[in-house]
Amino acid sequence: MEFPDELVAVLRDATKVVFLTGAGVSAESGIPTFRDPMTGLWAHYDAAELASADAYRRDRELVWGWYEWRRMGILRARPNGAHLAIAAMATRVPRATVVTQNVDDLHERAGSRDVVHLHGRMDRPYCFDCRASYRFAEGIVPDEPEGGRRLAPPRCPACGGTIRPGVVWFGEMLPEAEWETAVTACDDCDVLFSVGTSALVQPAAGLSAQAARRGACVVQVNPNPTPLDGVVSYNLAGAAGTVLPALYERVWGKRR
Repeated sequence: MEFPDELVAVLRDATKVVFLTGAGVSAESGIPTFRDPMTGLWAHYDAAELASADAYRRDRELVWGWYEWRRMGILRARPNGAHLAIAAMATRVPRATVVTQNVDDLHERAGSRDVVHLHGRMDRPYCFDCRASYRFAEGIVPDEPEGGRRLAPPRCPACGGTIRPGVVWFGEMLPEAEWETAVTACDDCDVLFSVGTSALVQPAAGLSAQAARRGACVVQVNPNPTPLDGVVSYNLAGAAGTVLPALYERVWGKRR
């Protein structure tokens, strides 16, 4: 795979890099996106119908069952070449920040440290009523049927309310601290990678354009066209799990 010499030089000189990652990165590890058709019990629903506080109020067992089915898939998944390359690239620059729209922990499992989760995390549930945090039993993967099932959510030890997934649902605000960290990192970076994101989900979709306006080199890695095509400095078309390892090797040599 060929890369522009100018991009290689920019990356070798970079001191502050942001990796903005979207659903396409997790999809390469087998985690379905919201746009993928659903099967089994979930085939009767659109993903967006299940990802809201209103849906949870209407049918908590249905929504919790769906999220436990998703959590099972996340726990069974493994980091792919993109996750590993991002973690490796972060060790080559003085400051690197991963800003992800994904709710899994694959970046952390790949070795990334400074990960900002804009849309929450599946492994950080909390009480729907009092917002007290709740911990899943460690090392136990949900054994959910492939077709899915309804499942009663656990009860909060603090107030007796029901536990909800630790994700940002449609209609909810992004976590303030994480959003401010992301904005600050994008405002101050030399290079921003937009990886596997459709650049359609706001407000995160505006971060790449914002970095470009402030003079950062914006590199898009995506197999498909996006609204960022006319904004980015470099458009690397292809799967992130293929492009990023090859780019790392071109810039810094083979990983040990």
